[in-house]
Amino acid sequence: MYTEGNDLQFAVPGGLIGVGTKIEPTLCIADRLVGQVIGSEGSLPPIYYQIEIQYYLMRRLLGVRSEGKAKGAKITDLSKNEVLLVNIGSLSAGGRVTATKDMKSRSGEIEKRAKIVLNNAVCTEVKEKIAISRKINKHWRLIGWGEIKGGMKMAI
Repeated sequence: MYTEGNDLQFAVPGGLIGVGTKIEPTLCIADRLVGQVIGSEGSLPPIYYQIEIQYYLMRRLLGVRSEGKAKGAKITDLSKNEVLLVNIGSLSAGGRVTATKDMKSRSGEIEKRAKIVLNNAVCTEVKEKIAISRKINKHWRLIGWGEIKGGMKMAI
């Protein structure tokens, strides 16, 4: 790792660093590795192709006016087979909702849960925070956020 020509022993937030690798350069063009995780064998979190999330939806869309109203359009609940964009860290992954359910928590509150089959597998951890977007008028719009509760891991 380098910064302005100086070798680094470790990196801290808030700086621009360069990481030298022996990865084939054609894999790195056009920001193809944005959001990807690299590490030595056994040091990375599991890889999920399906995740179960607990989610929270916003009441209204931000920055979008509904027909003639000053307030944004109301956000409807997630539905089965709906296509979503899920942001986990800096990785954007498309996915399809396969199931939704409401569960009672230990404190008596209702938790909204959904299972999402991802288009691309994701290396992440349980309890990771996510952002949820829906395609509205040909644009992806933020509709809520959530937390990964579990999922189906890929066998490696």
